[in-house]
Amino acid sequence: MEIPDGLGLSPGKVAYLKYVILHNGTVRTSDIATESGVDPSTITKTLAELTGGGFLVHDGASLALKGRQYAGFLVKGHRILVLALTHHGLPDEEACTEVPLFESLVSKGAIDRMCHAMGHPHRSGCGEVTHDSGCLGHAW
Repeated sequence: MEIPDGLGLSPGKVAYLKYVILHNGTVRTSDIATESGVDPSTITKTLAELTGGGFLVHDGASLALKGRQYAGFLVKGHRILVLALTHHGLPDEEACTEVPLFESLVSKGAIDRMCHAMGHPHRSGCGEVTHDSGCLGHAW
């Protein structure tokens, strides 16, 4: 199964996948709409696109294996980028707010190299960093 390198999805789709995995892999469309402030019909359309891409299954709000793996990488990447920003002076909360502005533009290779350079950290300002989604030679 091919997993994207981190550059294949829009920032909105990245946010939706992260939201789903951080809420135990299944959510209602209305939950995402409320959280993101986006019209439910837009959420439904985007979730249908994610379903078509193999990231979600059934009603569009349950993660498929591909989606679970990719969303795990997205959460890890977010937290590695937060660590990088906090290392350079941003407070945790500000770093966590800034990262979504560019995280969908950072490749898996760059995240893996940063993770390695940081010594495979286990914690960032916004949560646990897991290493089950691959990092320099580790399997997806």
